[in-house]
Amino acid sequence: MRPTFLAALSLVLASVGFAPASLAASKAKPVQQQPGVYKVAIEPGVSMADAAESMRLRANALNLKLVAELPLSKQVEANTGKPQRTTTIFEFCDAVTAKDLIDQSLNFAIYVPCRIALVEDAKGQGWLIMIDINVEEFAKANKLSPDLKARIQKVRDGLDDIIRAGSKGDL
Repeated sequence: MRPTFLAALSLVLASVGFAPASLAASKAKPVQQQPGVYKVAIEPGVSMADAAESMRLRANALNLKLVAELPLSKQVEANTGKPQRTTTIFEFCDAVTAKDLIDQSLNFAIYVPCRIALVEDAKGQGWLIMIDINVEEFAKANKLSPDLKARIQKVRDGLDDIIRAGSKGDL
């Protein structure tokens, strides 16, 4: 992508409340980051399967429901007959918060459920990736109530916790 396009995309994302969270404020340690993307490496010795299981268990402990698990690489493998690097999309949801957000504006439906991608790069490194929402900016730009803002922050913090658990293989 061209730098001009990326700069324009960054401005658009920031204008709707998406921007990289401060690394100091984040509990996970993103290895690579670009505007609107939160990306954490899976630690050495943690398998992709262990990372996935850790995320499922942590989500359950946080009362964030796993509403879908999409094994995209397995589907491509089934279609092509060729082995694929792992790509699985996990969708987590706090249904009441999602409903209240959509009640505020139907346009918010595009943000739910919250997605975390488990992706293996060409070198075999596993990554956990999600949209990075700056809740403060998002709430301000969309005139959300303090209660809804707090609940969205709780979900965002939960997603960070899920990614951190997955990256370390924590059960």
